[in-house]
Amino acid sequence: MKPLLPSLREKKRYVVFEVLTKDNIANFPEKEIKQAFLQLFGEVGLGEAGLIFLHNKYKDNKGIIRVNNKNVDKLKASFCMITKINNQKATIKSVGVSGTLKKAQDKYL
Repeated sequence: MKPLLPSLREKKRYVVFEVLTKDNIANFPEKEIKQAFLQLFGEVGLGEAGLIFLHNKYKDNKGIIRVNNKNVDKLKASFCMITKINNQKATIKSVGVSGTLKKAQDKYL
């Protein structure tokens, strides 16, 4: 089976986010982000977005999510729907968007 040509592959973006809360959140808030995205855009929207959560890049309440380039704004909109993480009041804000993982780490983390 031949690999896809680069022009046919889906383009990706890396969204760096920060969790704003009184205490540090020890684990990645994947469940809450997925639930908010699913509530706003449904299962088809969630599938099209192709969310990939980079658990090993999460530290100091900052993390990185890989998403399809056409769904970056939808992901940011779903951040607004999140009010609680682990039964604590919290909000998530987008720090920046990048096309490469290295630039996302160096510039925003």
